[in-house]
Amino acid sequence: MSVPTYLPYVVLIGNGLTLFAIFYGLNRALAEASWQRTERLRALTISAVILLGWLAIALGLSGAGFYHVVQSGIPTIQYGLFLPILIGVFLIFRSELAGRILDAVPQPWIVGVQFYRALGVVFLTLYAAGQLPALFAWPAGVGDIIVGLSAPLVAYAYARAPRQSAGRVKAWNVFGILDLTVAVTLGFLTSPSAITPIAVHPSSELVTMLPMVMIPVYMVPLSILLHIASLVKLRRE
Repeated sequence: MSVPTYLPYVVLIGNGLTLFAIFYGLNRALAEASWQRTERLRALTISAVILLGWLAIALGLSGAGFYHVVQSGIPTIQYGLFLPILIGVFLIFRSELAGRILDAVPQPWIVGVQFYRALGVVFLTLYAAGQLPALFAWPAGVGDIIVGLSAPLVAYAYARAPRQSAGRVKAWNVFGILDLTVAVTLGFLTSPSAITPIAVHPSSELVTMLPMVMIPVYMVPLSILLHIASLVKLRRE
């Protein structure tokens, strides 16, 4: 399956801008929380090692074709999806540094940064080009667009009235997790493999290849961890 020439720019630039927003927002939040400069640099360095190291591993495995599945193969993308989530959840609940960072970062920022999810429009673009099945592209694309475009609105509402908007933030996070769960499930069901229960044409093979595979093995786990962090912070507050 051929990869459209514009796709690497959309996906990889989207990854880069997302990480830039995360590091910029984190640095600003820690500064406003009156963290000492050495503490702030330590937190940023550790965060950079984790996120950039994860990115490098994901790119390396993807480039080597580890996640690319064919009709007679066994899917491997689940490893790149679930392992980072498990590690991230462990850090959120067990790491003292992660807990302090979560306390320092404002809830509106944790929510608002997921504006990048609006890039889910790329799924609909690929469907229109005949490179993704409707069964996968429409739920994944529309769900991500809704979550992404509503993120700044939910963040703004919480910033203005935290108590009155707490339920809205919770509902937005739950919807965001459900959207990703549905997208991942349908992507798995419509990808070519030896155990695929649904045969469609075109299949979701493109999502197991660079650059699209960076969405399920990097952006999806990152988004789920941001949702979990938001819910944990909401409970603390």
